Parts: sequence; structure tokens; C-alpha cells
Amino acid sequence: MHYSGAVYRPPSEARSLIVQCTLGCSHNKCAFCTMYKDKKFSINPIEQVLSDLDEARAYGRYIEKIFLADGDALILPMDYLLTVLDYICDHFPTCKRVAAYATTKAIMRKTDDELRTLREHGLGIVYIGLESGNEELLKKFCKGVTAEEIVLNAIRCKQAGIATSVTAINGMAGANGWQAHAIDTAKAVSRMKPDYIAFLTLRVYSGTPLHDWIASGEFKMMEPPELMRETRLFLEHIDSDGSIFRSNHASNYLPLGGTLNRDREALIHTIDEALDGKVRLRRAVELGL
Repeated sequence: MHYSGAVYRPPSEARSLIVQCTLGCSHNKCAFCTMYKDKKFSINPIEQVLSDLDEARAYGRYIEKIFLADGDALILPMDYLLTVLDYICDHFPTCKRVAAYATTKAIMRKTDDELRTLREHGLGIVYIGLESGNEELLKKFCKGVTAEEIVLNAIRCKQAGIATSVTAINGMAGANGWQAHAIDTAKAVSRMKPDYIAFLTLRVYSGTPLHDWIASGEFKMMEPPELMRETRLFLEHIDSDGSIFRSNHASNYLPLGGTLNRDREALIHTIDEALDGKVRLRRAVELGL
């Protein structure tokens, strides 16, 4: 199969067949991110994608999930997406779910009818990066869209029957202003009520504006106890009944998981136990920091 540059996928797509429909991310300007910096955004020829699917099928492996890479497959034209989705439906009878990353701008380019059509043809879930519900933070980190736009378009996907997995970033405000970040993000997620919520921890990579902000003293990273207090505040303010909450990514010091709103108090109790030193945190070395 053809792969160009580093290939990224959500943790939940670990066992999926990854098919590279696009190269890179159509936005690729977020101040914390180094993904896809090794390639310029472009669209792979549809013939190559179908050939890759044929090659994967020839291996005879049981394929239950397929992920359309790279960073923003939903930006593809409808005829391209429908050709790929229909090909998967016809040639991969064991496939139960097709997934893709989706930037808000890509969702905005699709009408409500087009989103419903994508669902009818097999698109099961999209991964959406909220990062923060705080407008000033989104502007500072060059997200390129507002929190309101992210919320409204995530809701459009859900209304079309496409499941949504939304990512927020613990520590994105740094040591100053974390309360507003936690509360605004909880409010935004509460409106979206996604099927899945992934709460990752901010990490620093050289070559990013965030790295430069830290070097200049403009931005101060949060320590593990501060990150936990921010997560606690987020959980106190969220109302997203039925959403599966996960904060167990490789970046998280304290792995958490549960279903909201049912498990909210248990999650908060675990945080309190960790703050009291009764629950062991992952060490920085375990997180690759």
C-alpha cells in the first residue's frame, strides 16, 4: 500500500486499516501541533486509493474498521468520498465502521443533505478537534475557527447520524486562565453532547509557536496537580449524558475513563484521591516527556 510521510490516527483506530486519501492537513497551522509538517496538503488520486483497498483485501485479513487518512479526509469532494465509501461497502463485507478526521471548515463545506448521504454510504464516525471552548485560546493557538463554529458543525454531524468523537486539551491555557478554559470547554462539549470525549494533555514540540512561547516566558506549562484540578473543574461543569469520557491517552498523567453523566462523581473522586497522593500518577518518563 502507498503511504507518504508520517501517518497519524486516533488511538481508537489502532486496529483499523488505514487508507491515505489525502496527504497532510488542510489547515495545519495550530500552534501546538507538528503533525503533517513533513508534507504539503494534497489529494491522492482515487485510482491509487482503490488500488490500496484491493491490495489490503488480497491479504485476506479480517477488516472490521477502516480509517480514511490523513488529517482531514472529510474535505474531499462528495464524488470522491462516495466512490471510496461504496467501494468499501461492496468489497469489505466485514467492515462495520469507516472513520475520518474532520476539521470544522471541512464540515462547513458539506450541506446537511451531503452529511446524511455520507452516513447512508457508510461514514460512521468523525474525529473533531475542539481543543478548547474558549474563543481567545482558539485564536491564540491559530485554530482557524471559533468555538461556536466547532459546536454547531459537530451538532450537524450528529443530526446527520454520524457519530462524533471530540478532543479537548488539558493544560491548553497554561498556568494562567485555566479556569476559563475548563469551564468554557465544558460548556461547548455539553452543547455538542458527542458520543466520545477525549481529554488529552498539552505537549510541547520543538519548532512550534508554543515551544517559542515557553522559551520566552510568555507561556507556563501546568504541573500534574494543576492539570488534575483543571480536569476536575471541567467535569464539574459538563452535562453530556451518555458521552464516553476518556482521559487515558499516552499524554495523561492520571488515566481516567467512564460514561457521563453517570460516572462523573466517581471520576472526580479518583482525581481527589490522586491529589491526596493515594493514586499513583504516571511519571514524565512514562509519558515520553
